[in-house]
Amino acid sequence: MDKNIFHMINRGVEKRKIFLTNRDYIRFIHNISDFNSVDNALQSYMRRRNDNLMEVTEVRPPSKQLVDVFCWSLLPNHPHLLVAECGEKFAGMFSRKIFGGYTMYFNENYDRSGVLFQGRSKIIPVMRDAHLLHLPFYIHSNPLDVFQPNWREDGIKNIKGAIKFLEEYRWSNYRDIIGQGQGEFADASNKELFFDMFDTNKRQYQQDMIEWLKEGEYSIELTDS
Repeated sequence: MDKNIFHMINRGVEKRKIFLTNRDYIRFIHNISDFNSVDNALQSYMRRRNDNLMEVTEVRPPSKQLVDVFCWSLLPNHPHLLVAECGEKFAGMFSRKIFGGYTMYFNENYDRSGVLFQGRSKIIPVMRDAHLLHLPFYIHSNPLDVFQPNWREDGIKNIKGAIKFLEEYRWSNYRDIIGQGQGEFADASNKELFFDMFDTNKRQYQQDMIEWLKEGEYSIELTDS
């Protein structure tokens, strides 16, 4: 693939929770699709501001995308995304839009001011194939922090329970990729591009995830040096 690929992560300031309700998670997921455009970010924010955020994302008019989104998962205090930029410096623009837009929403909704995230988001270039092939499993397994804290250090105590948890976890595109999400947030990522990029399909990826969890090689460097 000719495009530059990046792993994005940004934690709440002081490790605080940034998603407090279902509405908050849904707002950020809408940001992934709404702000993935060269169009003005404020227009997207104001358009979504008064929407019923509990409803499924509606189809928006097509426009030039900033990035192709392969994977995402949201944890209570941080999100992960794996993207390929569609133009020079588009990944940085996308990051500023989604995190800036969410900060505006959060501060307005919870009557607060100031920063919400720990400075600039980490936008980590993925340079090695081995790193790239490992990242989807790393990102999609992150919600296990909710299921079993310290699972990386201690090992997964209940593999079947962990697999079931990930397949039912709403705040990740893993469900959509393996065909169990009913397309709820389908426009926040591109499933077909994911299959093409990683030479897989929904059944194969589901099986590979199970094998990856069983193997127990969970760690990954957040740099690609």
